[in-house]
Amino acid sequence: MSSKREIWPGKPWPRGATFDGSGTNFAVYSQVATRVEVCLFDRQDPTKEIERFDLPMSTEFVWHGYVPDLEPGTLYGLRVHGPYEPEKGHRCNPHKLLVDPYAKALYGEVDWKQPVFGYPLEHPKKDLMRDERDSAAGMPKGVVVSDFFDWGNDRRLDIPWRKTVIYEAHVRGLTMRHPGVPEHQRGTYAGLGSPAIIEHLQKLGVTSVELLPVQEFADDSFLNDKGLSNFWGYSTLNYFSPEQRYASRKTPGGAVAEFKSMVKSLHAAGIEVILDVVYNHTCEGNHLGPTLSFKGIDNASYYWTMPEARHYLDFTGCGNSLNASNPQTARFIVDSLRYWVEEMHVDGFRFDLATVLGRVGKGGYDPNAPIFQIINQDPVLSRVKLIAEPWDVGLGGYQVGGFPSPWHEWNGKYRDALRKYWKGDENQAAEVGYRLTGSADLFAAARRRPQASINFVTAHDGFTLHDLVTYSSKHNEANGEHNRDGADDNQAWNCGVEGETDNKDIISLRERQKRNLMASLFLSTGVPMIVAGDEMGRTQQGNNNAYCQDNELSWVDWNLDKTRLDLLEFTRKLIQFRHGQPVLQRRRFFQGEHLWESEHKDLAWFKPDGTEMGAEDWQKPFVRSLAFLLGGDAIPTPDERGQRVSGDSLLVLLNAHHEPVPFTVPPPGEGGAWRLELYTADDKRGDEEMKPGKFEMAGRSLAVFRKPGSNNTP
Repeated sequence: MSSKREIWPGKPWPRGATFDGSGTNFAVYSQVATRVEVCLFDRQDPTKEIERFDLPMSTEFVWHGYVPDLEPGTLYGLRVHGPYEPEKGHRCNPHKLLVDPYAKALYGEVDWKQPVFGYPLEHPKKDLMRDERDSAAGMPKGVVVSDFFDWGNDRRLDIPWRKTVIYEAHVRGLTMRHPGVPEHQRGTYAGLGSPAIIEHLQKLGVTSVELLPVQEFADDSFLNDKGLSNFWGYSTLNYFSPEQRYASRKTPGGAVAEFKSMVKSLHAAGIEVILDVVYNHTCEGNHLGPTLSFKGIDNASYYWTMPEARHYLDFTGCGNSLNASNPQTARFIVDSLRYWVEEMHVDGFRFDLATVLGRVGKGGYDPNAPIFQIINQDPVLSRVKLIAEPWDVGLGGYQVGGFPSPWHEWNGKYRDALRKYWKGDENQAAEVGYRLTGSADLFAAARRRPQASINFVTAHDGFTLHDLVTYSSKHNEANGEHNRDGADDNQAWNCGVEGETDNKDIISLRERQKRNLMASLFLSTGVPMIVAGDEMGRTQQGNNNAYCQDNELSWVDWNLDKTRLDLLEFTRKLIQFRHGQPVLQRRRFFQGEHLWESEHKDLAWFKPDGTEMGAEDWQKPFVRSLAFLLGGDAIPTPDERGQRVSGDSLLVLLNAHHEPVPFTVPPPGEGGAWRLELYTADDKRGDEEMKPGKFEMAGRSLAVFRKPGSNNTP
């Protein structure tokens, strides 16, 4: 099966398979390899190997060769010869076909019935014994692709953080049930870029879609055995390839062009594309996991291993952890990120379990870790949106507020505080005060800005907004793990009955709680994020871990009744309101003082009796009713031309008590009056003048009053 082709020496860069118009250069890094083979496969029958050749040269651990006339569409895989010594961290096995880590597209899926493990599963020595059966028939193949695509005048949108509103969505989940998406495009990149979905996003007012993993991932064998699948995609196989199952055309490499077309369409509509990326672990699992790519190429370089090397350090709960402190792994991650920005035109990334990236030395977290410094110094990556999920499952893994600039962070403390406050927990006043105003206690000391906080109440992982107020306990029986999976501590409240009900009073309370949580989010300082479907009451029937549910449980339901339409309209108005209010887009933390000789302080907190809160008031356990005033004429940062920014002043009344509370409204100041903008106890009220005196706040409700100012929006 050896090749009769002429194989030239080629170059050690760029890595992967690169078509230059005349042929294809292959370059593969492995510090331990003694020989690297490239295997080519029949396009009509990808299980059939048709040709094999060695990469003839090795330069600084990069094996490389150039093949004239080898064109895009070619299917290929790697075989790496070298030591199979698990006790020393080496797992080379040339009998196992490997996915090139730099492959720009894959074709086919992992077949778990084939011998894709590097050892005989039934052997008593387990992974200490090498398996010599060929795995090629069960492996996806890399695809040589052409980088050509007509981007036209497409460019990165570079929407300022202060104006950003993030919409977390799943390509398949968002589009599968939308009647306006052509049936053959549902569940695909083309569906996400379709006019029907774009129209919804534009009307809603979001600026950025954050997509759950779209880098090629593998389904887990244990899920396949139960008839389930890895719906969320947090089990990455390849970090350069767009997931092929989301392509409407199932041709080799077709997902690349379709993904680019989706990005181009979203950009044309003024919407950014942010990718949820999983550079913390791969689908290869622990020492007993399969050999699919990194493990068989250079296991000890790519992964964190124990001192005895056979076993893995697992900071993720998924069996392994990528070692970003290794220079070659760090380079690989940065190469991948740059590819998605430069070639695929994405606008940023949300890093799953990002604390893993900062693990150094013996595995401790360091905000000055090499990968952070590299990204910060990179002229491309330092300018895109970088969002960390600032925790992992290792020791010291919870690092909210602990990431360096220019990173922004999912603020789990915000989520927990808002949930606890609105369900009426005690001792929440100070905590919710910090969270609503940008979490200065987490970010100010490091001279980071309020937009470092990505504020959210719900995300893909956990209850939907509807379920948060409908269930007090998780209901994950459909996952086949006897309801043992998923978080037990959700800070959820069912408003009196577990699950759906016909009780009109409970339904009314639940809808008000949704409005309270949604309004709090968009009135908070920081960057708001909602999860797809929450704006119209999507339910997962109490499942708070629907990672394996590729069905109507996870797919957004677009068949809306009046209640769901009302929530959608309320959310649209909220987002529109936020976009028009400079005081909600502050770039500096509040000082609690008069600025620019302002009429109001930039921030003032009030008790229901209309007097300002003192230090002792924040410590009272039963404080559930409070108000804050944002001075529209007390914004410290100028616009891009150095001009003063000013706008409306806002007064927000919060009553998380279950009974009505009368609020004495502070005076609006000279030359104006408060106008009621929204009231969650009656979402039909709004744009009415507020007479001086008291305002009766219904139990568990929020109200916003606005004093018009000289609106100079940056």
